[in-house]
Amino acid sequence: MTTTTTGTPAATGAVGAARTRLEGLAKVTGAARYAGEIPFAELAHGWLVLSTIARGRIRAVESAPVLAMPGVLAVLHHGNAPRVDGDYTGPLGAPDPVLQVFQHDRVPYVGWPVALVVAETPEQAREAAEALVVRYDQEPHEAEFSAGHPDRYTPQGSDSPAETAKGDLAAALAASAVVVDARYTTPEEHHHPMEPHAAMARWEGGRLEIVDSNQGSGFVAQELAHLFSLDPASVRVRSEHVGGGFGSKATRPHQVLAAMAATVLQRPVRVVLTRRQMFSLVGYRSPTAQRVRLGADADGRLRAFAHHAESVTSTVREFVERSADMGRVMYDADAHHTLHQVVPLDVPTPSWMRAPGEAPGSFALESALDELAEKCGMDPIALRARNEPESGPVSGLPFSSRQLQACFREGARRFGWAERDPRPGRRRDGRWLLGTGTAASQFAARAAPSTAAVTAEADGDFTVRITAADIGTGARTALTLVAADALGVPPERIRMRIADSDFGPAMIAGGSMGTRSWSWAVMAAAGELREQLALGGVIPPQGITVRSDTTAAIAALAATERHAFGAQFAEVAVDVTSGEVRVRRMLGIFAAGRIVNPLTARSQFIGGMTWGLSMALHEEAVRDRASGATVGADLAGYHVAAHADVPAIEADWVDDPDESDPVGIKGIGEIGVVGGAAAIANAVWHATGVRHRDLPIRPDRVLRAGDGGRPGS
Repeated sequence: MTTTTTGTPAATGAVGAARTRLEGLAKVTGAARYAGEIPFAELAHGWLVLSTIARGRIRAVESAPVLAMPGVLAVLHHGNAPRVDGDYTGPLGAPDPVLQVFQHDRVPYVGWPVALVVAETPEQAREAAEALVVRYDQEPHEAEFSAGHPDRYTPQGSDSPAETAKGDLAAALAASAVVVDARYTTPEEHHHPMEPHAAMARWEGGRLEIVDSNQGSGFVAQELAHLFSLDPASVRVRSEHVGGGFGSKATRPHQVLAAMAATVLQRPVRVVLTRRQMFSLVGYRSPTAQRVRLGADADGRLRAFAHHAESVTSTVREFVERSADMGRVMYDADAHHTLHQVVPLDVPTPSWMRAPGEAPGSFALESALDELAEKCGMDPIALRARNEPESGPVSGLPFSSRQLQACFREGARRFGWAERDPRPGRRRDGRWLLGTGTAASQFAARAAPSTAAVTAEADGDFTVRITAADIGTGARTALTLVAADALGVPPERIRMRIADSDFGPAMIAGGSMGTRSWSWAVMAAAGELREQLALGGVIPPQGITVRSDTTAAIAALAATERHAFGAQFAEVAVDVTSGEVRVRRMLGIFAAGRIVNPLTARSQFIGGMTWGLSMALHEEAVRDRASGATVGADLAGYHVAAHADVPAIEADWVDDPDESDPVGIKGIGEIGVVGGAAAIANAVWHATGVRHRDLPIRPDRVLRAGDGGRPGS
């Protein structure tokens, strides 16, 4: 298989030119149908019933009265549900016990699925579900996370080690002229994409068909095939349009339960989650407690680096929020130590959420770097430049490219950093104290094996088929531009077909790996097809198809540290009376390899930076210690940045050629959120002279931290 085609942008100029989304018109006119609104004949509707206790056993499900209610077709629970296979290795590793729903009477947390009521209409299903009585034998639980919890442990068995160490940390700290030893916390945070999770299941022609909202149809199909002991070829999953995911739209209980109900009733069944149900069923970002210790010479050169991160895991399945990973790439020192530990609690299992690990980790690390710059009397950008590593601080591998300092130089120029008075609390606008801050961004640029098929049609157009997922990122459009350049034709001649598991294995939309992985497969297939067409001949009515598989090519990649980098800048105003923090402007400059579509790329960067703002000032889920449940499990109680909170945000990039692979794309979906909260927190310090090490930076925290109750008074 030819894999050397890199697109030859000069042929059409498609890659690198700003293009509106191919599906944009369909979305804004309502023509695009999402998983929860596509009509199906004889469609029944399932409504989940979730546990109200945090730990215990189900004593009884009193389904008889509910089955007598109008329209009710079935009540599934652990006593009558089909069995699933809990002993398999799925596409993402070990089986997820959360997907083995209704297989036992144990309840491990509040919000655990205990029954599914299926009825003719959603209204009937909901009414019956709310009337269903479930009785429990309750047991004592623990749901409160705290640093230094006595049950914390160091996880084992991950591809990436939980602990790394080199040098004598205690000796390096003792020998340092300047030391920072600080603790930082971030709260539980939730994804909540605009489109709730939804899945329809039916048996069609002997195959299980799922119409879903997900980030990887192929992976969902594999998991369902394993769970139900089916031939993988007998499961088809489609996900044409997705209204956001952020890591939450993997295989979740609602898809499994829709398939169960469709099997029992032998008719299509759709299960749609409510906002409240999403707080316990689709993952979330774990709270973290982090300790960062930095030791440096008087000139700011790091001698000691230590980042210890603690996070929550459930008693059902281990998950690690890898907050200490950030420093393994960013900064080196004679003594370098990182450690992850987890605390098992009776809570839902945390999961991937946009920039897992790096988002909370960057807040702690980049805040600590700012504190070190203050103690050293150095400019924060100069301190980071002084500690630029020549190779991976932990791995020792070379960087494929590292343009972090170019990002800082360009960002400082455009932000006006040179005019900044480094002393805090010096600028004022009426009752507002003003400050500016900066932080670095980083996210790994990985690729995973994928397949794609490209067909030269008899009418002169080309059809690309790949099990990619466009979760709002513009991936469908980006892949069209990549295919057009690889084939040397205008984008208008490309028909892009995505999100159907029948198209073959492909990477999910996750880890900022999607576009890079899919583009590689598309370019490989298009490159070979172009060579075949160059030989001449007539295209038959069925077309000429070439299929690619990048498994071997990706396995042959040289081992390097391959990352996107960035520099974020923020200006804030802090109200001395109310403690309110307002972000006045943000700027992000990124180095993210080859930018396929500047229009959607800028949108992705700005979206991530907006989330960084929301993380810094607003987002905080609170778990009730007594019940184990989320307090205010809705979007009224869980605050996010709204229009009035978001200023003019500017995002741009520097040239970042990466010739280490034929694609050159690094991925941009997650790096925008990394460092944003730290830049804002550093700006709040610059405005007030007070450090905030706990997110979010709420007005009450600002007032309590200020002298006499008012910051800067």
